[in-house]
Amino acid sequence: MAAKVTVEEVRKAQRAEGPATVLAIGTATPPNCVYQADYADYYFRVTKSEHLTDLKEKFKRICRKSMIKKRYMHLTEDILRENPNMASYSEPSLNVRQDILVEEVPKLGAAAAEKALKEWGLPRSQITHIIFCTTSGVEMPGADSRVIKLLGLSPSVKRVMLYHQGCFAGGTVLRIAKDLAENNRGARVLIMCSEITVVTFRGPSEDHLDSHGQVLFGDGASAVIVGADPNEHVERPLFQMVSAAETILPNSDGAIEGHLKEVGLTFHLQERVPDLISANIERLLEEAFKPLGISDWNSIFWVAHPGGPAILNMVEAKAGIDKERLRATRHVLAEYGNMSSACVLFILDEMRKSSVKDGRATTGDGMDWGVLFGFGPGLTVETIVLHSVPITNA
Repeated sequence: MAAKVTVEEVRKAQRAEGPATVLAIGTATPPNCVYQADYADYYFRVTKSEHLTDLKEKFKRICRKSMIKKRYMHLTEDILRENPNMASYSEPSLNVRQDILVEEVPKLGAAAAEKALKEWGLPRSQITHIIFCTTSGVEMPGADSRVIKLLGLSPSVKRVMLYHQGCFAGGTVLRIAKDLAENNRGARVLIMCSEITVVTFRGPSEDHLDSHGQVLFGDGASAVIVGADPNEHVERPLFQMVSAAETILPNSDGAIEGHLKEVGLTFHLQERVPDLISANIERLLEEAFKPLGISDWNSIFWVAHPGGPAILNMVEAKAGIDKERLRATRHVLAEYGNMSSACVLFILDEMRKSSVKDGRATTGDGMDWGVLFGFGPGLTVETIVLHSVPITNA
């Protein structure tokens, strides 16, 4: 018997009508909070490095310049006391780190997801896909499999697991979710980015003075539900995803690297990173917004990964934007530190919340169009063009 429909008709029926839309956001952190003003004393004490007085003073200066007020960390002094190799610079400790991470990373991701699911308000049985992203704790089956059980999702949910992508991956998960939502009619994609610095924490060394990772990074998880063609009787759209792009910046080899070794995940960050990003930021903006006829970078809202204060300052200067544009980014950096892939989704959440609090017309600080930037190893940049939606009192 001959088929009654064509392939083109089948494909049209499979695809959504409208763009992928952010429908809910949730965030979570561990309960243990560390304050940046006290962190140098704590760090050198728990790593038994107080005799390195010159190095400690340098570390304190980096902490003061970091723009960070506090961070949250699963790692506690008790854990370090029980596992002293984790506090050294070079002793093998990967087994201990892995044992912690494979349990705690899915739990933290699930905590953020529960908040997103509650905001969304629909039965979790309607989640069709999940994307789980982490730089912490590799295993098989992965964190994506564990979180399905923690959340009570259907075992037939379609899964995407991303390990060891780094800070740009908050944009990566949105780009993948956009493709899934727009090419699968009725799809509801649950994204989780869960990052715990147990994998990177280590003591200082006089021979290797790159302390920025120990100063900047904190723990956190963010979750987002993405779907196209929202049912606005029961779903409340926050942002539409208009376009997504990824690129490796030219001449950036070695600028940001991470290597998983017996001592844990080692990070290497070169001083030229802010220069590389700022030198390319206008080109990336022009490529993203030329189709929309937008060339005033103060007329859009910004959700930029806060790699550190030097990056933010140089991006502002190169793009010619005022301090207000990166207000949400700086707030998240100050309150949580750099949480790698989870960060930009924290910033997206902060922007929509502050927009409501300030009485703005739209979720994008009153502006219609915006950009989300993820920066990370490669040196890789993810660029997502967003369109905000009107804020209602419903």
